[in-house]
Amino acid sequence: MDIDLLDVHIYPDLKTKSSIIGKEVNKLLNIRRIPLGPIQTNCYIVSNKEKECLIIDPGEQGHDLIKQIKNANLKPIAILLTHAHFDHIGAVDDVRKEFAVDMYMHKKESAWLSDPQLNGSGKYAQLPDYVVAPAEHFLAPGEAQVIGNFTFDVLHTPGHSPGSISFLFDNKQIAIVGDTLFKRSIGRTDLAGGNSQLLLESIHKQLLSLDEETMVYPGHDEPTTIGAEIDGNPFLNGF
Repeated sequence: MDIDLLDVHIYPDLKTKSSIIGKEVNKLLNIRRIPLGPIQTNCYIVSNKEKECLIIDPGEQGHDLIKQIKNANLKPIAILLTHAHFDHIGAVDDVRKEFAVDMYMHKKESAWLSDPQLNGSGKYAQLPDYVVAPAEHFLAPGEAQVIGNFTFDVLHTPGHSPGSISFLFDNKQIAIVGDTLFKRSIGRTDLAGGNSQLLLESIHKQLLSLDEETMVYPGHDEPTTIGAEIDGNPFLNGF
């Protein structure tokens, strides 16, 4: 697929204030949502005014994604994974090699990168086996993370998969949540390590406790807000 045919959504610059080495700095964040691959998994590119960027869930179409990043004159400094299902990892090695950057994920799914039965690609006869090189770093949920000039929080949000994590930017006003929560839906739990009760607990305790105006950027489909899902998500009745 030619890059010009990719459905690239660019969200306006978002003012954010975060603390880096004890010093408050005002910055601008820009979020690009790029649905990739046969099931249109959202890859997110979070960039700052220096054009540095984090690439979250590069799932497919590595060549096209690389071209998009270069056309925007962005400078990748890391790859982050919300989890290690095949549709979120397919372009990791292409991007990592092209830009010489490290990849970060939750330790619980480290083995999934090289195991098609765990990452789900082995479940579908029409798919090749997805195998990705090991991660360079593991993220510790509950601790503020600093990569380059980016500061963000990591929440452990298991249920869809054991190592699912969500990334919070802009003083927790932006949540990139993988396949944990969707607009008017929630993640599936019928794949390896899935647990429906644990998923609902993650959503309730980790995500619905955020400010209702927090923007939610899911692994598929359009963004939503925490408030919109509290009010209108039929899977969260009683929460």
